[in-house]
Amino acid sequence: MQWVKPDATVAQVDEDYSTCRQEAWREARLRSSWLHRPVAPYIVRDVQGRQFLAWPHAGFHDPFGDQFLEESRLTQFCMRSKGYQLQQVEKAATQK
Repeated sequence: MQWVKPDATVAQVDEDYSTCRQEAWREARLRSSWLHRPVAPYIVRDVQGRQFLAWPHAGFHDPFGDQFLEESRLTQFCMRSKGYQLQQVEKAATQK
């Protein structure tokens, strides 16, 4: 898979991809609560008032709070907003 834009040179694609990755990394770090999550379990109450322990990375955490997934999503959004499309390209004949 490769980012493709009809009027872009290879250098421009590399520069735009690098810029998008840097901006996505910065934005994901600001928005992520990864550094502020507790590492020990915490007490949660269910609907009936019963208490139980929940771990931060169990099914009760925010799925959009993952910095790496958010960074990938933001990078793709940035590249698409610049007019690129992610397409499958043929491997070079010299590669085996």
